[in-house]
Amino acid sequence: MRITRDASFILRWVSLLFIAAAIVLTMVELTKYSRQRGNYPPGMTIAGVPVGGVSPQEASERLLQVYNSPVEVKINDQVVLLDPTITGFQLDIESMLAAADLQRTGSSFWTGFWDFLWNRESPTENVPLVATLAEDRLREYLKNEISSRYDQPAVAAIPLQGQTSFQPGASGTEININSSVSLIEDALRSSNNRTVALTMQRTAPSRPSLENLEILIKQIVDLTPFDGVVGFYMLDLQNGNELHFGYNQNRPLAVDPDIAFTASSTIKIPILVSVYRNLGPTLDQNTTALVQEMITKSENPASDALMDLIAYNRGPIQVTEDMRALGLGNTFLAGYFFDGAPLLQVYRTPSNERIDINTSPDMYNQTTPSEMGTLLSDIYQCAQNSGGGLVAAFPDKFSAPVCQQIIDYLKRDKIGVLIEAGVPEGTAVAHKHGWISGPSGIIQNISDVGIIYTPGGNFVLVIYVYHPDQAVWEPVSGMIARITEAVYNYFNLQVK
Repeated sequence: MRITRDASFILRWVSLLFIAAAIVLTMVELTKYSRQRGNYPPGMTIAGVPVGGVSPQEASERLLQVYNSPVEVKINDQVVLLDPTITGFQLDIESMLAAADLQRTGSSFWTGFWDFLWNRESPTENVPLVATLAEDRLREYLKNEISSRYDQPAVAAIPLQGQTSFQPGASGTEININSSVSLIEDALRSSNNRTVALTMQRTAPSRPSLENLEILIKQIVDLTPFDGVVGFYMLDLQNGNELHFGYNQNRPLAVDPDIAFTASSTIKIPILVSVYRNLGPTLDQNTTALVQEMITKSENPASDALMDLIAYNRGPIQVTEDMRALGLGNTFLAGYFFDGAPLLQVYRTPSNERIDINTSPDMYNQTTPSEMGTLLSDIYQCAQNSGGGLVAAFPDKFSAPVCQQIIDYLKRDKIGVLIEAGVPEGTAVAHKHGWISGPSGIIQNISDVGIIYTPGGNFVLVIYVYHPDQAVWEPVSGMIARITEAVYNYFNLQVK
């Protein structure tokens, strides 16, 4: 069949028409694609904010609108609106848009156009949030604006005048700053969960100040028919806080409270330490029996025998040298206990050469409240973790098990009065008591020193009492018990 010249002409024009239509259609689609390529693809999100089909400028505005909105902070039934700028929160919009642009223009133009023609969507991912926040500013805001308004401080216990107890303190509530910072940071970085509920935590009441405890103890002394000298030392074994004062005829001392007292039988604690330093760390059966008699029965012959085992005929001097090695310059033994024992050496110490106060301390054995308290603290620290001055001075002799043995011996001193009478039944007390008569045979010195273990905290307590005429057993022993009770109650306060 032959195609006529007219038919050929028509076909040629029809072909040109289709080609022209295809070109026009292509240009139209190219124009649509170019416009769409200037916006973000459908389904894209930046920092959790939908930006599909919008321009970078519009996306920036959406991000600012979401992340500059305040965070609702709920405290109990109150709501506080937190402006993100207060915390220094700032979006890095340029970085996020740049990451989004990589996805938007990641494929070549013609590859993207081909996908567009065939209605094939390119996969997109969420662009993560990029922002900075000044945590210190957020903490400052919580402290100054939130805590200051909503915290309810605990009420400290108050000493009851003239008694050994305290008016119970009341617990309080406060915002947990650390957890609040974390919660608010999460809300600031969220596009849809911008509400935070802060919880209040309970706060225990603090103890009264040590100054108030000192006032209470002095009131107890004032109310006791006793006008002699009281040397007091207390050490909080949890934090190292100490209370140390001297009270002379119901008047506080204006100078150094470390008074030289006759150590009497409390000097047997230094003897026990010296036994382990010179004969330990393991004691034989004979030595163990002598230690038992010295501590539980307060036997002086056993003490003398132990000192002879330490250093024959010069045991007291060796005990003193051991105390000096521990830095205890006011604590010494200058002779044995037996009647007529010679004075082996005269010791001049900073405490017994004071002229502002004089307790007529025995030239044979002396100490001060703080030094005896320091020695007890060293024993305690050694037993707890092999720390303290004993281990530092004699590392090959003292360890936690050895020091625990010392404490166990001191726990066997059972007399039911003085410190023991001031604590609840069953309270562990590792102590050594003592009293001694003057030349006339009348008691002038009464003392008790020890480590007290309580639910509210362990502490060292040292009390020395002297009267130039007579330290009458009652009321002095009762006064020591009441002072102990006050300190025990200080560590074991009630909460209402």
